[in-house]
Amino acid sequence: MSVRVYVEGGGEHNKALQTECRRAFSEFLQKAGLAGRMPKIVACGRRSSAYERFCTSQESSHTEHFPVLLVDSEDPVVEPIPWDHVRLRPGDRWSRPNGALDDQIHFMVQAMEAWFHADKESLQRFYGSLFRVAALSQRNGIENIAKADLFNGLQRATRDCPKGEYSKGEVSFQVLAQIDPAKVRKASSHTDRFLTVLDKVC
Repeated sequence: MSVRVYVEGGGEHNKALQTECRRAFSEFLQKAGLAGRMPKIVACGRRSSAYERFCTSQESSHTEHFPVLLVDSEDPVVEPIPWDHVRLRPGDRWSRPNGALDDQIHFMVQAMEAWFHADKESLQRFYGSLFRVAALSQRNGIENIAKADLFNGLQRATRDCPKGEYSKGEVSFQVLAQIDPAKVRKASSHTDRFLTVLDKVC
């Protein structure tokens, strides 16, 4: 049985960006201990597209594939069952596909950039000496940082850096490829759960 991770990100019709997305997530997962038994990364672009493609795979996979959905939660996760979060969240109202398990949906917390906040040392190395760590959100727990604060903090921290101010797209995947999964796992129960499930099914 092969594992496919349907990831939010990579643009809708940008093949180069989708390649960068797949490469970055692959590097992250390899460093997390999955080298040699990697799942297939499917870059889906919009969040809703990731859900739709996951549903299609779930409905047709039977026992041939094990599809996994990985998206931003967008808001704080208060529901103990992840499928309830996306079912009840305004703007989603996603139904759990028939037969889908709790282990098949995972969150990069409120946005993928929460992972970056767990490894500030790698951010500093990537952006250089002009990176301002103090500009990042100082809230305890990366899962508690609002999506807007994640982006605003990264933009403030990188404003004077030669690589330019942080933005979504290619740079975000370059950063993802640099960070330490062990630090993210320690800082986020959602990430620990995601990697634990992949370790079990891959």
